[in-house]
Amino acid sequence: MKAPRFAYARPASVAEALLLLAEHKDDARVLAGGQSLVPMMNFRLAAPKILVDINRIAALAGIKVTRNHVRIGALTRHVEIERSEDVARHLPLVASAMPHIAHPAIRNRGTFGGSCALADPAAELPACALALDATFIVAGKKGERRIAAEDFFKGLYATALKSGELLIAAEFPLPKPGYTSAFGELARRHGDYAMVGVAAHGSAQGKRFSDMRVVFFGVADRPQRAAQFERALDGQPAAAKTIAAALAELDADLSPRADLHGSAATKLHLAKVLAGRVLEQMEGVS
Repeated sequence: MKAPRFAYARPASVAEALLLLAEHKDDARVLAGGQSLVPMMNFRLAAPKILVDINRIAALAGIKVTRNHVRIGALTRHVEIERSEDVARHLPLVASAMPHIAHPAIRNRGTFGGSCALADPAAELPACALALDATFIVAGKKGERRIAAEDFFKGLYATALKSGELLIAAEFPLPKPGYTSAFGELARRHGDYAMVGVAAHGSAQGKRFSDMRVVFFGVADRPQRAAQFERALDGQPAAAKTIAAALAELDADLSPRADLHGSAATKLHLAKVLAGRVLEQMEGVS
């Protein structure tokens, strides 16, 4: 199928893009990589009256390391993140997730901001942002505001972005000394949407778990922290036995729904198996 008719604008600055979004409101959609939006338009699942193409806005792209955080611009391509030495050094969780995102052709065009703003519940980057306690920077006609990842993802394809706002970047705090992370997902084929995924970050320093953030994706309408599972790990020996005992808490943390990949019981079982594998991979776990 072909997309319905639409107007097209290609602003050269964030200010110009915001003027267009304010003018057209809900009739406008932002075009970045287009790897999700264009197929949705072709299948008539989305029918914006105007596309606002932000690909000329250089200020939205790039990776920058400061004293306190790593800033990833919304227009940064997946492939740039995947190949970044700064990301590999400072955000190994994100680096581990990148090869799981679709296929090279998609990663060549898809963008960091596009993935986070779409808020697909089976996507890798939103889960990493939540696990690493990232902060999203969005801009609107009243200026910029900052939104914690904890508050950014609101539900199925829903975020805290308001009409007329544009996602600018995300800032990831630099990991504290002794902190480590691990990532894993289960998919029918590599590059397919995840049946279940886990992003974990925290400390196993001193041979004990502390400050753990364990985020599941593909099991709810948004990336979801496992609060009771995290509490069961806190202060306990960083060992496979501890992880195995804590996995029972996922019965309370997760309530997956049946989907094309399997029943709710199957997805919960897979989540437990994968969580055990991922946490055992964390540095310092014996």
